[in-house]
Amino acid sequence: MKLLLIEDNSTIASQLVTFFEGLGWAVDYAAAGRQGVELARGAVFDVLVLDLNLPDMDGLEVCQTLKAELDYNLPVLMLTARDAFADKASGYGQGADDYVTKPCDLRELKLRCEALGRRHQLHKTSEIRLGDLTLATKSQEAWREDVPLKLTQIGFRILLELAGAYPGAVTRSQLMHSLWGDDPPDSDALRSHIYSLRNALDKPFAKPMLKTLPNVGYRLVCDET
Repeated sequence: MKLLLIEDNSTIASQLVTFFEGLGWAVDYAAAGRQGVELARGAVFDVLVLDLNLPDMDGLEVCQTLKAELDYNLPVLMLTARDAFADKASGYGQGADDYVTKPCDLRELKLRCEALGRRHQLHKTSEIRLGDLTLATKSQEAWREDVPLKLTQIGFRILLELAGAYPGAVTRSQLMHSLWGDDPPDSDALRSHIYSLRNALDKPFAKPMLKTLPNVGYRLVCDET
């Protein structure tokens, strides 16, 4: 995982760099917006963790600039003390992929960065193969044993998240956040989409691929697992 951190608070930045490097991640750090933009222009990163309150260039402007200029989609996680809905709406409106308010649990920050990083890796390829399952990321189509699967848009997104985590699991809370952000519907909505996905992915075939992990979430299983 290669991460770019843009944060002007030296205490918070030091804490985050120490935490991320302790995970074995490579971290580039900038204390100001323009410096961060230059770093982003000169290398390819899996995730950008971006503060909004920067001394020279607002984080929203940094996000907008990079989303417009870079020739790849750099996932942006905004990490800020601004917790009003209007601030979140502005962040997502400028292209942010996730939004976390300070103070935050570093373990949650790790999970969200990993989810964004997986999505970034998946979007680099047009086709994903897991056993007899094939996903076409561009057209959002899927096949199992060369049989087309009738998936809803949300069903495909769930399947893509599970493929990105394979052979690991995705928790219910991770799925709900990925699908609906910080304003998810009630838990029955996810249960309904999982039911529909299971009907399309597993019901017509001899072996199920979608496994429920009680009190945890879901994972995909293939013949080798």
